[in-house]
Amino acid sequence: MKNVLIANRGEIALRILRACRELGLQTVAIHSEADADLRHVALADQAICIGPAASAKSYLNQSEILLAARLTGADAIHPGYGFLSENADFAQSVEQAGLIFIGPPSAAIRLMGDKVSAKRAMLAAGVPCVVGSDGILPDDEDAVRAIADSIGYPLIVKAANGGGGRGMRIVREAGELASAVNITRKEAASAFGSADVYIERFLEHPRHVEIQVLADSHGHAIWLGERDCSTQRRHQKLIEEAPAPGIPRDTIAAIGERCCEACRSFGYTGAGTFEFLYENGQFYFIEMNTRIQVEHPVTELVTSVDIVREQLRIAAGERLSLRQADIEVRGHAIECRINAEDSINFSPSPGRVEAWIPPGGPGIRVESHLYSGYTVPPHYDSLVAKILAHGSTRDEAIARMKGALSETTITGIQTTIALHRSLMDEPGFVAGGMDIHHLERWLGGGIRP
Repeated sequence: MKNVLIANRGEIALRILRACRELGLQTVAIHSEADADLRHVALADQAICIGPAASAKSYLNQSEILLAARLTGADAIHPGYGFLSENADFAQSVEQAGLIFIGPPSAAIRLMGDKVSAKRAMLAAGVPCVVGSDGILPDDEDAVRAIADSIGYPLIVKAANGGGGRGMRIVREAGELASAVNITRKEAASAFGSADVYIERFLEHPRHVEIQVLADSHGHAIWLGERDCSTQRRHQKLIEEAPAPGIPRDTIAAIGERCCEACRSFGYTGAGTFEFLYENGQFYFIEMNTRIQVEHPVTELVTSVDIVREQLRIAAGERLSLRQADIEVRGHAIECRINAEDSINFSPSPGRVEAWIPPGGPGIRVESHLYSGYTVPPHYDSLVAKILAHGSTRDEAIARMKGALSETTITGIQTTIALHRSLMDEPGFVAGGMDIHHLERWLGGGIRP
């Protein structure tokens, strides 16, 4: 592997480029017409425009990306996160073109991309799951009602091929079931191309805790601790931290080992994340993200493991440079996702960045593609920066994050920095261990930054 095409944009594209440089790899930056001025485009060894601003005609255009790889002599493709990163058909096309897909095999992506088959694979590997239907729901309403009655209410209807918090509907009593199933099926067909849905018992006050794993093609797999991602709005994460406050280390270790066993059982390679709901001392698998996560720097700060570099090494066929005994979690790290959105109503705020002054100081890390004069386009995800703070304790990490947020200047567009500043003093967050609904209850109570 000598020349990596980066099939993404923004801060993750810049992060991948830097990791490639450290390993002496050449880079190719693809970009849409709207992204010609991105930093990684200027820094890459080669850059090529693959289409107009619309994602469907650029970053999701599989044939154009493969053509770009052929034209530039790239021998590997890193998909980053989002876009085509978990598209099994794209990964298979990359493999069939004789290129290296920097991620798991297409078969593993396909297995984990279907929530029903993923759940079956996890149960077979001894990973605990929420009680639910055994497979997709049948068309017969009486049969669906019988399945629901056997599980018990409240329930949640989920799209089998869903993700990103979409394709889900809560059902609290039997009279709501038929309507919820029908609506979710229509949403799933529209959003994911499949009307298949299943049901699970709905957990009222869970936390969202995930396990980061790395696995090579030589049968080795390790877990890199956990992240608590419970500070969410509409299933979208705003803050992540590691380690998860208040969860016993032996409980984390047990679930981490189960995740590694699962990776070995179905031939998973590369970086991946097992996502769980955690309630009353129990973990329940919900899905696996077969890619690098937005919040991977949180784990990097507490373990000193460069996850993106390990991704590249694994894709090149190398063995993991670490064993489980080498992994030690040190201190505490917190990440705030800064979006180009209004802090009060969360409406998008694209536009020209007049000034960008990132924070600094001990324990502070910033991941961003911003620069003064850059124009945030309206066509893509609103994430513009990730601000991270690491300290020897959680209290120190919070204190450092408060300082970092107070130092950060972004003018010309609206951002969520004010919201994050407020959250650093919010009693529930400061105490730690809040559930995934806490932020929405707080916002619903009229609290605003």
